[in-house]
Amino acid sequence: MKKQLFSLFALVLLLGASAQQATLTIESKPGAPTISKHIYGHFSEHLGHCVYGGLWVDEDLNVPKEDRLRLDVVDALKKIKIPNLRWPGGCFADEYHWKEGIGPREDRPSMLNTHWGMLVEDNSFGTHEFLKLCELIGAEPYLAGNVGSGTVEELNDWIEYCNYEGETTLTKMRKANGQVEPWRVKYWGIGNESWGCGGNMTAEYFSGLYKQYATYARNYPDSPIRRIASGANSADYSWTETLMKNVPKWMMWGISVHYYTLPTGNWGHKGSATDFSEEEYFNTMKNCLFVNELLDKHIAIMDRYDPENRVALVLDEWGIWTDPEPNSSVLYQQNSLRDALVAGTTLNSINNRAERVRMANLAQTVNVLQALILTDEEKMLLTPTYHVFDLYKVHQDAKLMPFVINSPEYKVGDKTLDAVNVSASQDENGVIHITLVNIDAKNSIKVNTAVNNVKWSAVTGKILTSAKITDVNTFDNPNHVVIGEFKGAKKSKGNLEVNLPAKSIVMLELK
Repeated sequence: MKKQLFSLFALVLLLGASAQQATLTIESKPGAPTISKHIYGHFSEHLGHCVYGGLWVDEDLNVPKEDRLRLDVVDALKKIKIPNLRWPGGCFADEYHWKEGIGPREDRPSMLNTHWGMLVEDNSFGTHEFLKLCELIGAEPYLAGNVGSGTVEELNDWIEYCNYEGETTLTKMRKANGQVEPWRVKYWGIGNESWGCGGNMTAEYFSGLYKQYATYARNYPDSPIRRIASGANSADYSWTETLMKNVPKWMMWGISVHYYTLPTGNWGHKGSATDFSEEEYFNTMKNCLFVNELLDKHIAIMDRYDPENRVALVLDEWGIWTDPEPNSSVLYQQNSLRDALVAGTTLNSINNRAERVRMANLAQTVNVLQALILTDEEKMLLTPTYHVFDLYKVHQDAKLMPFVINSPEYKVGDKTLDAVNVSASQDENGVIHITLVNIDAKNSIKVNTAVNNVKWSAVTGKILTSAKITDVNTFDNPNHVVIGEFKGAKKSKGNLEVNLPAKSIVMLELK
C-alpha cells in the first residue's frame, strides 16, 4: 500500500512538472512595425551622483577621462549602443537655466538644486559638456526644456544656440565657447511632469501653454526638431486625452508618460532594494506588468485622435524605484536580479507596442534609481540591469515579430501572474532574436515554439540569472550576476524547444 501511495505521489509530481509548459507561436509578418532603437534610451538627471561623481568626475580622480567625463563609463554605454540620453531632468529641468551652464567654468554661477537634496551645484556640467558626452557615447541628445520656471524666449534661445548655423549673437556666443558647428539637437522635451514638480498645472492649462512654447521652439535650416509634450503621470488617461484633443498633431512629435514600478505600491515606503521576500518580489512583478495595461489605455486614446499614428508615445521615465540604501546619496539604490527581471519584462512590453511607442528612457544611467552603472571613487561596476540592455540591443531597429503565447502561471499563495513574457524581432540580415523572461522564482518552464514563415537551422543563446532573486553585484564581487552562455534551446521536428530556467532572462538567436 505504501509503495502504491508513493507511486501516485511520484505521478502527481511528474504531472506537476510537465504542467510547467508554455506554447509560443511567432510569425514573420509583412508590414510589421520597426522596434525603434530609441526605445533603448536612458536618462541622466542632476540628482545624487548621477552627473556629478558619476558621469562628470573630479579632475584629480585617477580614472581615464576626457576633460572630466569618465571614459570607463562612456565605454560601457557605447557597448550597449545607447541611442539617446535625456538631460538635465526630470524635476531639475524646470529650475535649470541653460545660460548659467555655458562659458568659462570659473565664471558660471552656482545654483541650488531644490528638488534633490538642496545641494549647491557649480554648473561646471552644462550644455557643451553634455553634448560632448553624447558625442563620445554615440547617442543622440534629448534635452528637456524649462517650462515650469523658464520662458518661451529662454527655450527658443537654447534651440537657436544649439541648432542654428548662421551668424547671430547666440551663435557667436556658441562659437566663442568652442563649438563652431551647430549640434543640430533633434529631440526637445517641452516641460517635464507639468502636472507636478514642473508647475502643478492642469491638463487644460498646460495644453495651451504647450502650444505657445512649441510655436517658438523653432526648426532651423537643416535642423528640424521633434517636440515632446510633457505627458501623463502613470494612469492619468485624461491628461493624454486633453493633449490629443487640444494640440494639433503637427505640433507634437510625441507625448510622454512616466511610470515607476514600486515594490510595495506605496510611495511613502517603497521597499528595500536588497532585502525582500518572494511575496514582495511577486508584488513587484505584478506592478511591473501593469505597464501593459497602462500603455494600452494611453495608446487607445491616441488611436482615436490620431489614427494615422503620427504622434509617438514616449515612456521617458520608467524603472523600479525602491527606498534608498542606508547612509547613501540621494536616490541611490542597489540593483538585483529582481531589477533585471523588471527591465527585461518592461522592454518586452515596450517592444510589443513599437507601432506607437517609439522612445523610452530608463531612470537612471549612473548611481540613481535603476542604474546601469554604479561607481565609488575609482571603482565601477555594471549592474544586472546593464546586462539586460546588453542582451536586448539586438532588437534595435529590427522588425517586430508578432506572436501568441500560452503561459503557465506563477503562483504565490492565492495570487497568480503569467510566468513567461516575450518579444521577438528580425533584423535586416534575416536573423531572428527572441527575448524570454521567466518571472517564476522557483520553476523552470519548457517553451514549445513554432516559428512560422521563416527558415532557420541553428539556435544559440545567452542567459542572465543567479541563485537568488536578491543577488547583486558589489564592488568586491562585481561579476556575481553576469551574462552566460545558454544551451537550453534546440531545434526539434522543425520547432524550437526551450528549457527556460526559473528567474531568468534569455536571448535566443535563430539563423
